[in-house]
Amino acid sequence: MQTPAHLRAEAEGLSAPFPDLLAAAEHLASTVLLGDHGRRAAGMGDAFWQFRPAQPGDPLRRIDWRRSARGDEQFVREREWQIAQSVILWIDQAASMGFTSGDHDTKLARARVLGLAAAILLIRGGERVGLTGFILPPRAGEAQIERLASALLTDTGDDFGEPEARGMLPHSRALFISDFMGDPAPVEAALAKAADRGVGGALLMVLDPEEEAFPYDGRTIFESMAGRVSHETLKAGDLRGRYLERLADRKDLLQGWARAAGWQFDVHHTNDSAHAALLWLFGAMERV
Repeated sequence: MQTPAHLRAEAEGLSAPFPDLLAAAEHLASTVLLGDHGRRAAGMGDAFWQFRPAQPGDPLRRIDWRRSARGDEQFVREREWQIAQSVILWIDQAASMGFTSGDHDTKLARARVLGLAAAILLIRGGERVGLTGFILPPRAGEAQIERLASALLTDTGDDFGEPEARGMLPHSRALFISDFMGDPAPVEAALAKAADRGVGGALLMVLDPEEEAFPYDGRTIFESMAGRVSHETLKAGDLRGRYLERLADRKDLLQGWARAAGWQFDVHHTNDSAHAALLWLFGAMERV
């Protein structure tokens, strides 16, 4: 069983071969630039942006007591640089992500490592990284890496995951990692909400190689990872064409929604290089 320490060690190992990326991230964090991240010129970083409701984990010093005194709710004063340098992660923890067809990683293990490795690169580049749904507000610093590792080891128990759109700060960035095999409607809704808030981001679809190839033939029992859905067929090979067509349609759908929202989209297979996927993720977050 993975522990937070083991997950972090694996993610650290994955991010270690990227000294050039780390150097670029550190340089980016030390220079306030006009650009796609909504950053303003140097000297404007402390300008007031907005008030937002306080979230679990916000330090007391961040609460604006004058604004909070107007009602029963506590509010935090957000500044421009805090919005521009915030990245929100959603890593699918549903049962479908636990599938593997061989000796390679499960989809869940790969998604966790990629998500945390990306967070390490971003945090060390000066970004504030958190999780969607107010589970873990965006923060900077090494301690946040430990918090992320612990939070990413909680399974949902659902068959398929649905992206959580709450907690996305306006004009921040977001990263969703999933197999996207469930109902696609929540994905469309989350991307629409992100676009309304000016949030750019990336979708990474993680698949097992057998899910891509559908090598099954003859009598086969297909069962969901949570055991709630089961289907037996005597001619699995006859399903291959229809399955591959539907998978291609799902990728096209995700690609179209991502493009419309100004997001990046890619597919990663668990028997392929995790380093290549991390390189794409880091580049994708820099392009939005």
